[in-house]
Amino acid sequence: MAGPVDCYAVMGNPVAHSKSPVIHTLFADDTDQNMRYSAILVDIDGFQQAVDEFFANGDLGLSITVPFKQEAWELAQRRTFRAERAGAVNTLWQDEQGLLHGDNTDGAGLIADLKNNDITIKDMRVLILGAGGAVRGVLDPVLNEQPAEVVIANRTVAKADALVSLFPEKPISASAYENLQGCFDLVINGTAASLHGEMPPLPEHTIGHRTGCYDMMYASGETVFNSWCRTHGAGKTMDGLGMLVEQAAEQFALWRGVRPDSTRILDLLRKEMV
Repeated sequence: MAGPVDCYAVMGNPVAHSKSPVIHTLFADDTDQNMRYSAILVDIDGFQQAVDEFFANGDLGLSITVPFKQEAWELAQRRTFRAERAGAVNTLWQDEQGLLHGDNTDGAGLIADLKNNDITIKDMRVLILGAGGAVRGVLDPVLNEQPAEVVIANRTVAKADALVSLFPEKPISASAYENLQGCFDLVINGTAASLHGEMPPLPEHTIGHRTGCYDMMYASGETVFNSWCRTHGAGKTMDGLGMLVEQAAEQFALWRGVRPDSTRILDLLRKEMV
């Protein structure tokens, strides 16, 4: 394509593993967008400088990954409502006045992928494992889907209580793993345990034959969490690759004003990972 190329990037540390450049490049090809998307490794103490230099160069938008989402939230001069609620930003762009805008598309990506897998949260009893930034980033979108109940389970219950306190008007509570009661319709693993080949201490009775189990992590094979859930009779298991693609599609739509075909891109990534 002729003409100047619009530049975007993902910033993180580490960042070499990121699939975002592949995803956004495929999105651009599919939608005839004249853009380039790269990965930028940023020093732990150099995030603000890297962001300033990126936009000073006339580049247009950034995806933010670990460990900079909180710092991106602090840098953003204008934040969307969902970014405010998430307490983290994974999407940055500048407006014509030079103001830095921040959004968080993680929750939207999760909800979209659940719907793609025929999971409707309304009236469900939902269990979310973990109380870190990944969980906080998706809580508001999950609660907006009108579940009957959301329970956050965490090894340190005080951290789960802190998240619950952000939503006093919602049907949400905190629990230690050993105090969980009954079976759930949907269990979402928001911990990083699968990355380390570990399993959260989830009681077997929380999983039934109609339970959907969703690991926000993903791997080339089945994650430890999904393997455990399947072994214990879960009705369906899903990993977070679809969430990654869907949150990227949300970013792309914000930046370019067009929504790509996420389903085709997800299929390509699945085949590539086999």
